[in-house]
Amino acid sequence: MLDIRQLHYFVAVAEEEHVGRAAERLHISQSPLSRQIAQLEENLGLSLFERSQQRIRLTTDGRTFLAETQAFLTHAKRLESLARRLGRGDEGGLCIGYLENAMHSGVLPNALRRLRGDKPDVHIALYNYRSAEQLTGLRQRSLDIALVCEPPAADDPDLEAAQVLDDPMLLAIPEGHPLASATHLTPEDLAAQKWIGVMHEEGALRHDNFIAACAKAGFTPDIAMEATEPLAALGLVAAGLGLTMIQQSLRRQAPAGVVLHELAWFSYRTALWAAWHKVNLRPLVGHFRTTLLDSSRPQYAET
Repeated sequence: MLDIRQLHYFVAVAEEEHVGRAAERLHISQSPLSRQIAQLEENLGLSLFERSQQRIRLTTDGRTFLAETQAFLTHAKRLESLARRLGRGDEGGLCIGYLENAMHSGVLPNALRRLRGDKPDVHIALYNYRSAEQLTGLRQRSLDIALVCEPPAADDPDLEAAQVLDDPMLLAIPEGHPLASATHLTPEDLAAQKWIGVMHEEGALRHDNFIAACAKAGFTPDIAMEATEPLAALGLVAAGLGLTMIQQSLRRQAPAGVVLHELAWFSYRTALWAAWHKVNLRPLVGHFRTTLLDSSRPQYAET
């Protein structure tokens, strides 16, 4: 195994072509330096220098070895610098799982924008997985952060989570609909309408929770059509095909022909949680987690 210290000594002697000057440059005595060079040659089984009373010169093999040694030491220095930057979290990569709502609400884009400002060299890989798949990815360490609709259990031995979104719902009505200009809407008004349901990929649980919230509020939506995501549902509302509910964070994405109403009496909210593994192996993951939680707090406070 090569001794990096001996390689540094070799380069100094080769560049100075004088053991005494090389020793001064390295701040060591001449005799130990000579012994280190001799030991290096012995370990390599190679004569690196031609020696005379006047000077010391590289052999042909020594010149070849010098060029490779200088390249090796340069790379070792770069590698050390990279390791220090990785240790500080300045470089590296992040694998992030997310649901569509993390994008639509701005939670993930806002956090990534802040991260890019702090650490522009970080590589980001995004994976649109269901919540269960994301939590599995955290356990297997194939994901660093997950953005899910339900947190892991409070007593989960591996994972932790924090809520980053608690989004109220808005009622979306076609612009020409009789209820569009109403100043006060009641559950009875909504019970008589045709609805566009949003069947999320997360499965039936969220849909059932929404229906249960409607029943608690005093009406049962007559769902005539279903869309797989809220922006598609808004397009159907704009076409005059029914009413739907969307998250408040999507209000700026409502197309022309859609009127949005707040319903103070409707309690259902869309939650989003950030989850991560309890064992944090890299500072970069901790930095992004802090960035994600900090960037979501103003928006979370508004809701």
